[in-house]
Amino acid sequence: MSPKKKATRELFALGNEAVVEGALLAGCSYFAGYPITPSTEIAELMSTRLPATEDGVFLQMEDEIASLGAVIGASLAGRKAMTATSGPGFSLMQEHLGYACMTEVPLVLVNVMRGGPSTGLPTSPAQGDVQQARWGTHGDHPIIVLSASNVQQCLDMTVRAFNFAEKYRTPVVLLLDEVTAHTREKVRVPSSSECEVLSRITPSMPPEWYVPYEDSMRGVPPMPPLGSGYRFHVTGLTHDENGYPTSKTDEVDDLVKRLHRKIDQFFYDIQVVHEEQCEDAEVAVITYGCVARSAHLAVQQAREKGYKVGLLELNTLFPFARSAVERLTRQCRALVVPEMNMGQISREVKRVNNGRAQILTLNRVDGQIVTPGELLKTVIKA
Repeated sequence: MSPKKKATRELFALGNEAVVEGALLAGCSYFAGYPITPSTEIAELMSTRLPATEDGVFLQMEDEIASLGAVIGASLAGRKAMTATSGPGFSLMQEHLGYACMTEVPLVLVNVMRGGPSTGLPTSPAQGDVQQARWGTHGDHPIIVLSASNVQQCLDMTVRAFNFAEKYRTPVVLLLDEVTAHTREKVRVPSSSECEVLSRITPSMPPEWYVPYEDSMRGVPPMPPLGSGYRFHVTGLTHDENGYPTSKTDEVDDLVKRLHRKIDQFFYDIQVVHEEQCEDAEVAVITYGCVARSAHLAVQQAREKGYKVGLLELNTLFPFARSAVERLTRQCRALVVPEMNMGQISREVKRVNNGRAQILTLNRVDGQIVTPGELLKTVIKA
């Protein structure tokens, strides 16, 4: 299912269109979804691009619940699969997202955030789904949540999302926002030879020796496609290493801890952050998504005025970049966290800070982006 080798291309594309390019580059061959603003362009472009490939499948489902269910089934059958939605659809997907966490099904879910709650502001940007992406489904579970702030990152982080999903057998949520999704910029689409593309590990032992959820040093069991001769049981119930339901305390404990360990022990591999002028920074801006665009300009303007300001852009939101943030809390007198919500990432920053630095928040929830001017004023006050 690996994509055919193609030369490097340059496109003038929307963020949503770049997601499609990244997905195809990563080997995605299955998309099931239900169109919803502001993610619709992803489904629209997938509906033409996937059927044009050798084995690509596009399905428009009746709703978001069925969409993620179909993606889970396709992944179990060996496909690299994804869906895309926005806040209301993401809420409907939570039960299936928890099921995918428990059954260790690799998939990519793109949530293009818009104003909320409920129907909210369908055509306006927001960042209100950050904590929902981490904790939206019930139970104690790990998950990987990524973010992008420009069109090139939409492509790059989509490839990473598929790689992380396949490598760690986990759902990966890619959070975009209306501004990033509908910004049109030049994007470089690398050739397949330039791009690292990972696929899930499949069993190498004979079928009769296969133990579906056997623990290992990595904590990630090999995953055969259904119908390949390897028998395994799939259930959302807590299960033993053979996949059968269990309520034995030691087996339940082993399962839940392994699910966490396979993500936590590879924390540094999963972390994607970008630093700008942090070496001598006395104040640092911690940002993500479309607000990072304003932050880059605000930091540049602050530097021109003589203020020692740096920037930390988070492309991995969860697991949270605690080591990078903690270093800045020890170095800087103040950290500024601008968000288009009431403070969902600033909660994580405050938890890591432990009282060392002053934490200043700048929050907008009116459907408008945080501007460079607003951010510059806050930075100067710090």
